[in-house]
Amino acid sequence: MQGQDRRAAVAAYKEKKSRAGIYAVRCPPAGAVWIGQTLTLATVQNRLWFSLRMGQAPQAGLQAAWREHGPESLVFEVLEDLPEEALAYVRDRLLKDRLAHWRAALDAQAL
Repeated sequence: MQGQDRRAAVAAYKEKKSRAGIYAVRCPPAGAVWIGQTLTLATVQNRLWFSLRMGQAPQAGLQAAWREHGPESLVFEVLEDLPEEALAYVRDRLLKDRLAHWRAALDAQAL
């Protein structure tokens, strides 16, 4: 990548908006569901799967499911996408409320 192309790629990356929202990780063989919130829906699965491969998952039950049933048994899904235009303090409160809603609705554990 040459200088001008590189600068354009860096500028495009900086302009890219991240999506905040609620996501779920399901393990059907274990019958377990974990719910999390993030400011970056596009990258949270990579981050989570990396920590699971390293044996450092944020939740011990999720790590145990990974070890016991394998990575192919875990399913990642986006449950809810928050509007981009929400202000930071509104977005944070909305994430907290929606996380509580989905945890109760799916009888899930928090990530």
